[in-house]
Parts: sequence; structure tokens; C-alpha cells
Amino acid sequence: MLLTEFDNNGRTPLHEHLAGDLVVVGGGMAGVCCSITAARQGLRVLLVQDRSVLGGNASSEVRLWALGATSHMGNNNRWAREGGVIDEILVENLWRNPEGNPILVDALLLEWVTKESNITLLLNAAVNYLDLDPQSGIRSATAYCSQNETLYTLSAPLFCDASGDGILGYLAGAAFRMGAEAASEFGEGLAGPEPTLELLGHSLYFYSRDTGKPVEYVAPAFALQDIAQIPRFRELRVTDSGCRLWWLEYGGDMDTVHGTEEIKWELWRVAYGVWNYIKNSGEFPDAANLTLEWMGMIPGKRESRRFEGDYMFTQNDVVEQRSHFDAVSLGGWAIDIHPARGVYSASPSCVQWHAKGVYQIPYRSMYSRNIPNLFLAGRIISASHIAFGSSRVMLTCAHNAQAVAMAAAICTEETILPRQITDPERLEHLQQRLLRSGQHIPGVPARDPRNLAGKARVVASSALRIDTLEESGELRKLDLPCALLLPLMAGPVPAITLQLDAAAPATLHMEVWRSAKAGNTTPDVKLASADATISAGRSMPVEFRFDATLEADSHVFFIVAPVHGVSLHMSKRQLPGVLTLWQTLNRAVAKSAVQSPPDGSGIDSFAFWLPERRPAARNLAVTVTPPIRCYEPAMVTNGWARPWCGANAWAPDLNDGSPCLQVSWSEPQTLHSIELTFDTDFDHPMESVLMGHPERVMPGCVTSFEVRTVEGEKLATVSGNHQTHWRLRLPTPITTTGIELAILGFGPAAPAVFEVRCY
Repeated sequence: MLLTEFDNNGRTPLHEHLAGDLVVVGGGMAGVCCSITAARQGLRVLLVQDRSVLGGNASSEVRLWALGATSHMGNNNRWAREGGVIDEILVENLWRNPEGNPILVDALLLEWVTKESNITLLLNAAVNYLDLDPQSGIRSATAYCSQNETLYTLSAPLFCDASGDGILGYLAGAAFRMGAEAASEFGEGLAGPEPTLELLGHSLYFYSRDTGKPVEYVAPAFALQDIAQIPRFRELRVTDSGCRLWWLEYGGDMDTVHGTEEIKWELWRVAYGVWNYIKNSGEFPDAANLTLEWMGMIPGKRESRRFEGDYMFTQNDVVEQRSHFDAVSLGGWAIDIHPARGVYSASPSCVQWHAKGVYQIPYRSMYSRNIPNLFLAGRIISASHIAFGSSRVMLTCAHNAQAVAMAAAICTEETILPRQITDPERLEHLQQRLLRSGQHIPGVPARDPRNLAGKARVVASSALRIDTLEESGELRKLDLPCALLLPLMAGPVPAITLQLDAAAPATLHMEVWRSAKAGNTTPDVKLASADATISAGRSMPVEFRFDATLEADSHVFFIVAPVHGVSLHMSKRQLPGVLTLWQTLNRAVAKSAVQSPPDGSGIDSFAFWLPERRPAARNLAVTVTPPIRCYEPAMVTNGWARPWCGANAWAPDLNDGSPCLQVSWSEPQTLHSIELTFDTDFDHPMESVLMGHPERVMPGCVTSFEVRTVEGEKLATVSGNHQTHWRLRLPTPITTTGIELAILGFGPAAPAVFEVRCY
């Protein structure tokens, strides 16, 4: 037994002092990815999180699916899933957790953080004080953990605020904003005529479960009684649960930092009231056997403080997809603005306006303009309220945070401050290091001079050509505009032959379109068109020829106009960089198949062209003449590690029984590491929770392979791979004139390798 005497002077909590290279405050997806990236670069990271789990809004405490530029596959951003650590986490979660269980997301994030020996993780520790030097910035931050009654003082040369509300920046005196700017400040068409204090609110939702027998429900006394106070109550469905109830939102017209507890109580009133209505109103007989499985205990926050960097990101950066010399990340979610009164508003629960493609995010928006050693990550980066409507989503936040971590590594190595990274030479170095880590920066190719593969001769046992997508025996009515999206090389546009059935004679019309902006996949430049007259019949080949030439490699749309009574033959063949799209809408992120913004909004009007999700997804059965040679071996060193203005992949011929890729040099080279990038379908969003997925491994991923030297030395044999990136760090350097990659196993789609790097 421990006995202590009475102390008239009182006692203080246990106090620990920890030092590192980078302190990261906030353990949401941004803080997690920042910490892992920095730790892998050799930094000693102190990660402090005020909750008992990691993931923030993606955790089991809130249960929102993590999303970003892919936008539920609901816009024209093809192959847009974020890269790097966040891609690694999503791919791993898909393999372990295709059902979307949020508890497993918690465990995965904890595993991924704790296996990095350079990270010291402090859970349940809230920062509430810091020591500041007016000239050099933050010296230390203090956090208190109520679970172990311990006070932690965390010291480092660099700090990153990924806390969501920006507690670190707030305490440090960093410049910030709350509310919405007037249109005149940044020339934003979606902004109002005057600045307001209106923000996006918090959300809280619940899960239900079928027990197999009738369940009675008695609501708590504080539950909302008059469901008619919610203008959208008639849209409630018994099948809705979890983050499909994201629109149970409140508090945007309040102080979303200091009013959070009040907002939470109102959201509890709403959520319990909604469930009471579902169970006891008599309007939902299918709810008889349902019980309330889980209720959110903390609300998911959308907006509070936004901090000012050297650059304020705005609506025009998003919509015009402006180029930035310091681009380090990407976004692509819609500008998604919600009414401040949330669930009590009679206005639509959200208004989403999409750009024609993904956009660059500049590094200058990721550090404080007046606190010299403070990085900004997550939703608090330097952006206007309107641009924040797009940049706030979790995968965008995580992707930005990876860029922050790599910048912190350079700052540590050179003993400099965040602003000094904007020197052109350092900025290019930052971009190239990010690309090597798997980061995707739109329009920025990999040009790492240290990558020996870039100076090598690349050959393969074979190379796939796009000539025939064979029929699967399935038909699809041509009742919507349909497009085959193909990666074409510069030169003449090939002829396309469709296979179709027709109930009566008809005229078919096909047009060829490309995007006006490199890298986009929105058809807005018409190249050519052709008509074909057909008779009634089955399995008829119909050829379309075009007088058009491409000046540069590009994705090209072959669009077929709808015709009553005509059905297209489909193919199960899946190829990298090839999709069949339909002019339609995803109601989760759009109101119609054509975006029609109000005049003066600064938003583009265009049609949405969407693929179907697997397992329903199919391609058109076609013949391409002449065949497209877009999967040549040299693609693995062309600087692009995903489809972008082309397929950018090597894929072997489908009849190649022993596919092999060889990278070789005329003189022996000394290698320390070998890095490969495989096809994990960057078009698939991989929503992390609630929404199930049909596969654990992406169809085109190389699952088994062998790496050896051309002299015959076996370096690695891998089986069961499902990840995008594979890296071999050789225990001792080797000297060789070349390496070979032998593909031993893959899924139902053509296997693809996007990138080979040798160092």
C-alpha cells in the first residue's frame, strides 16, 4: 500500500519532457499521414492526439468514410485517388476490411503509426499551453492526459498543427479566419456580397441493426419531438444509417469551436428524435426489427478556424485548375457548401460544384505566414471559405500533410524554416521526393536525377496492344450517351468497330473528343464525328473512321449517341487507363447529369461521364484499328506513375506465359534499392467505412513476382502482394548491369507496372 502525508501546498501532475524533430498536434488522417511520412524520412516525431483513437472523422468515434478527389466516382476526375501513405492505408484497409468496419480502421491506423519506431504517440492528450519566442516561433507545447494524470511538454524545432480547430496555431497567435469572405476579396463568384460568420456545421449519426425480432424503442426525454422541425424529414429512409445521414448537421451559425458541446447536445436531440420517428411514427414498418446499434458520441466537425499562409487558396484555383510553381498536392472534391442552419434549414442540405478535373494545391498554403516554424495540415490550411468547401475532405487533408512532412524533413536536414523551402531549387527537390514517395502532383512528372532507371534501356518479353476487347455475351441498351475512354498516342485517331444488336434500321452517330486541359478527362474539344447506317440484326460489326490527328498523347473519348432499340455488346476485359463511361449522375455528389451553375458563379457547365463500379463495370466490346501501342516497356520510366494523358504503364501481352521486364545499363551500376509501382486502380475511391467493396485486391495488381539481376542473382520473391508500391532496400549494395521483374501472378485484369526506380 502507498501512503502519503497531507500536503498543504497541494500536488502537481506527473510532468514529462519529450524532445523531437517535429511535433504533430492532431491524430486525424492528416496528422497520421504527416507523422508516418516524416518518421520514414528519419525525423523523430511526437504525435499528440486528444482522443483515444486515431483517424479523427474517419475513426469509430465519428465513422465518416474517408474521401477525396475521386468523389465517389461521381465526377470527371479519373484515376484521381490520392497517393503515398494515404493510398497505402486505403489499399491495406480494402484488403483487410472490404466491408468497411470502422473498428478495423482504428486498429489499422494504430498499427501503422506504432510500427514506425521514430514516432512517439500520445493518446488522450490535449494541448492547452505553449511556450513562444516572438522571433523564432514555438519552442514547446504542453499537453495534458487525464487518463494517466500526466503533463507532457513537447519540444522541437518544427511544429505541425493538424488538430482540426487549430489549437496550436491559435495559442501561438497565428493569423486565422472564421466565416465566409465577401466575393470582392478574392473575386469568387460563389461568395456572397458581404462577409459573414456562417460556416459549415457539425454532424452526428447512428447505426442500426436487424435483430430478427420486434424491438420496442423508448426515446430519451431530450429527443426532438416535433420531427417537422426538420424540413427534410420526409426524405428519411429506414435503410439510412451511418454517414449516409451526414445531413444531420447543425451549428454553422454558431461558434464551432467553443460552442461544440452545445452543438453536440442539439445533434443528439436530432439523432435520437430521428430514430424515434423511424421506430414509432408508423411510417416505417420495415423498422420493426431494428435496434439502435451505435450512436455517435462526438460530432464530426467540418469548419472552424482557417489559418493564413503566404498564399490563400481560392475558388478560382479550384475551378480554373491554376498551375502553381510550388504545387505539392492535389484536390478534386466538389466545392461543397452547406447551409449554416444545417438540418433546420429549408435550403438544400448541400450545393456541390465540381471542376473539370483535379487541381494543384500550393505549398505556400501549408505554413503560417507569421509563426515561422509552424506548418498547417488538415482542414485548417490557408484557403478561403469557398475553396475550403473542396479542400476540407479527409484524403485531400492527408495528401497535403504528406507534403508538409517531406518539407519538414528538408527543413531538418538543412536547418531551415518552412518558408525557405519556396526557394526554386529546394521546391523542386521537395516535389521530386514527394513523387518518389508515391505522392501525385498533377502536371508534375518525376525527374529524379538519382533514379538510375531513368538512364536505362527498358525491354520486355512482350507488350500489350489495344486491338480487341472481346465480347462477354452481355448486352447494354444504348439509352444514354456512352463513351469509350482510350489512351491514345500522338498521331492519327484510330478507327473503332462496335458490336451491336438493333431491333430496327437506325443511324448511329459517334464523335471523338478530348479535354482542353492536359490531364483532364472531361470532353470539351470535339475532334471529329462519323455516322453509320445499320439494318436490324444481331451481333453486327459497325466501323467508324475519323479524319483527326492528335498532337500529343491524350485520353480521348469515343462518344456514341443514344439510339432507341439498339444494344451494345459488352466486354469484361479490363485494361489500365481504359474505361467505358456513361453520361449520367451519381446522386451522392450531383443533382443532374449536366452541371448547370447559376450565372456569375464562376463555375463551368459540363456533363458528367461516369464509369460503373465493379462488379457491374464493363467495357464496350470493340475492335481498334490500328492497334494502340500504349503499354510499351519504356512507359515505366516516363515520369508518370498513373494514367495521366495516357496509360503510362507497361502491360504484357495477354498470351505471354512468362511476362518479364528488364532494365539494363551498358556499364555496371551499384544499386541500394529497387522500387516498383503496380496498378491498384487509382479510379476506385476505396471508401474506408460503411460502404462495402467487391474485391480485396484490385484486378490489375501484380500479386506475385520475382526480382533478380540479369546475371541471375535472385533479389526477392514476393507473393500475396496487394499494395501499390513495393520497395526493396538491399541489405548490402549490389553491382549489376541490369535487373529483371518476372510477373508470376495477377488478378482478372491485365497486370500493369507504372514505374520502376533504381537507386
